[in-house]
Amino acid sequence: MCVNTKHKASVFSTLFSDPETLRELYSAIEGVDIPKDAVICINTLSDVLFMGQLNDVSFTINDQLVVLIEHQSTINNNIPIRMLMYIGRVYEKIIERERLYQKKLVKIPAPEFIVLYNGVDQFPDYKKLSLSDAFMNIKGQSIESLELVAHVYNINHGRNPQMLERSRNLDGYSIFIAKIREYRKELSLEESVKAAIKYCIGNDVLVQFLKDNSSEVINMLTEEPSMEEIIEIRFQEALEEIREEGREETARNLIRMGMPINDIAMATELSVERVSSLVSCNIQMTQ
Repeated sequence: MCVNTKHKASVFSTLFSDPETLRELYSAIEGVDIPKDAVICINTLSDVLFMGQLNDVSFTINDQLVVLIEHQSTINNNIPIRMLMYIGRVYEKIIERERLYQKKLVKIPAPEFIVLYNGVDQFPDYKKLSLSDAFMNIKGQSIESLELVAHVYNINHGRNPQMLERSRNLDGYSIFIAKIREYRKELSLEESVKAAIKYCIGNDVLVQFLKDNSSEVINMLTEEPSMEEIIEIRFQEALEEIREEGREETARNLIRMGMPINDIAMATELSVERVSSLVSCNIQMTQ
């Protein structure tokens, strides 16, 4: 049986899948009280190809704020890039396309980007990740054309205690994952999950959720393959394709300038064989 390395995202998105748990979660993160009469509309993205979730949680509050929350068990500095892609898709869902061509300014919900981390690597209680950190050749320049800031919070048990105290579900989730890791030192993954479920139910932690979803939770933590793993792999592949296209375009420019093949390969990190192939293509196109 394959260990699902992204397992916590599936349990997380299931736990926080209704307006009331999201109200509690957002209130705990922001330290505010969302009124009971506030309308929370879930618009988590789905992928037609995989028939599953594309991101963890997305919802609007009174059509004034759109919140994207991602759960991460590994440190991923590309989250702002991913959230940039997500928010565009979310706006496509909640804005009528025809309205974009009207003269009158279309008012849209303001975005907020939140990441909840509880992996095993060392990480501070809070860290800000900015999209502009990924921009090339902008040192010392002011970025006004496009910026996206993701707020990352460490929700491992014992971290950000005030936040966890404000959300019984988030605190319970943190305890549940911590118990799995504790039992995992001596038991198999499946037995660790079962033991953690038993512990939590016996200690008033996520009792109703685990009673109602125990079989699903066990499957989420041990099944293969993981939807999150598939999406992550496809996303990384897409990024690599973009980088590859950029390197090849640079190589073509250097070929036109007459730079030697070995120097081009070194400058672009492409193989000599690939650069030679581009040279051949360039010769054919000019004949």
